[in-house]
Amino acid sequence: MNNCIRPKRTHDAARRLFLRHAGTLGALAGAGAPMAINLLAAGNAAAQSAGDYKALVCIFLFGGNDTYNMVLPTDGHNGTGAPTPGSSWAAYSSTRNQTPDSLALMAPGTAPVASAAAGSPMRLGGVLPISPLNAQGRTLALHPVMGGLQTLFDTDRRLAVLPNIGPLILPTSKAQYSQNSHRKPASLFSHNDQQNTWQSLGPEGTTQGWGGRMGDMVAGMNSNVAFTSVSASGNAVWLSGQTVRQYQVGSNGAIRMGADSAGRIYGSTDVAAALERVVSRSRGSHVFEADLAAVSARSLNAELTLRTGLRAASDPLFGTPPAGTSTYSANNDPKLRYNNPLTGSPASNQLAQQLQVVARMIDAGISGVTGVRRQVFFVSMGGFDTHDNQNRGHADLMARLSHAMQYFDTTLGGLGARNNVTTFTASDFGRTFTSNGDGTDHGWGAHHFVMGGAVRGGDLYGRFPTLAEKNRSNNNFDGSPDQLGNGSLLPATSVDQLGATLGRWFGLSDGQVADIFPNLANFDAGSRNLGFMT
Repeated sequence: MNNCIRPKRTHDAARRLFLRHAGTLGALAGAGAPMAINLLAAGNAAAQSAGDYKALVCIFLFGGNDTYNMVLPTDGHNGTGAPTPGSSWAAYSSTRNQTPDSLALMAPGTAPVASAAAGSPMRLGGVLPISPLNAQGRTLALHPVMGGLQTLFDTDRRLAVLPNIGPLILPTSKAQYSQNSHRKPASLFSHNDQQNTWQSLGPEGTTQGWGGRMGDMVAGMNSNVAFTSVSASGNAVWLSGQTVRQYQVGSNGAIRMGADSAGRIYGSTDVAAALERVVSRSRGSHVFEADLAAVSARSLNAELTLRTGLRAASDPLFGTPPAGTSTYSANNDPKLRYNNPLTGSPASNQLAQQLQVVARMIDAGISGVTGVRRQVFFVSMGGFDTHDNQNRGHADLMARLSHAMQYFDTTLGGLGARNNVTTFTASDFGRTFTSNGDGTDHGWGAHHFVMGGAVRGGDLYGRFPTLAEKNRSNNNFDGSPDQLGNGSLLPATSVDQLGATLGRWFGLSDGQVADIFPNLANFDAGSRNLGFMT
């Protein structure tokens, strides 16, 4: 329970952690040090009443996901013949059915045509209907290859859809969008800037992400702060905090410094021990040298913890044990392979492999091996910049995403950890409604998923946008309050609102949430918690 009293030794560990950080911060000059100490104090206070484990997992889709073909409004589709004129489905079918390569997916119930080109809408068959608890008078569907997420949404109720979300400073209408005086995020439609804005609420160059800032707030709950913020996909600004450093893992677990999985170099544990002594001890008083030695020591200690504490990837909870004397391979593990819609054959899923190591670390966190009660994780997949050849590429991406999320949900279920972990998708931006011939261009708002046992699944959280056809006289989408030039979505929900809702479930106070998400104050008080968490 959230309010149970933890053993005194945990209180003492949290207090020692706070004092260690405070001692380090005492050497800092300027206004930043008191701020950092206050963050640690807040986390330390929260630790006194937290007896559970919780994790947030961000799945970042690099390149800008075309969510117009991921979650679709099908209102106006009557099951036979042409769609109802003026409906969202009519607008979708007309706008996306462009030459030379139509991007318009087929209507619900359309049988796939096996002889059609791989990845084409005809080969994929009809979109998959979903039934939100509050459908807002709409009918909706998922991409044809997302059967796993259809089940998670409709049957299991552990998946929710956040329609038309994106970075915002203020609520913004179409009229306000055209006003220079109305504040908007900087450098819209730019990959680097919008990746950074989604992760850190600021353009490229902003160094602290809101996941890392959450890590700052909860660091005092963890007796081993090194595993508070973890990436299975390289460096990520979303994980960077003011005091907490992100720890990177590979698909096989800890990234080792020289030693093998048994802690040996050239077959010798003595050589490995000698290397550890060299790299983790400074020989002088130079600040940079001392800091480098401290980082090395932290890496070595963390690697040892994971090397001895993580259950094997081949454990039935996470993977498939190899037969006989064969060696385990994640690339060949049936659990981590998805059905490639372009070939019809199983293929390795790198996103599932990242989520496998995250699941192993969550298992170690819940069991107490890594000394954590709160963690934030980052995984990712690329390839979403679909300016061309979108039919083939996007179908494959959607199949991988659906499989990986379903694998992660199943694995967490085996661990009894579904209620402890909340997973959400993010991306640079959505894409244009219009086609450039065989692809789409950069947009703004997009639909996203939130998954977990604590998620009020099977529903929409935020208003689903109205789709319109382009007005041929002015090249705009005048019939929709939600679409800008080329049909890019104008976000109706902000990243701040998403983060604030996740943060409250994570255990942050209203004050801490306001500190991390300063734009939240610009939104109506009743909408600052989107309500998708129990």
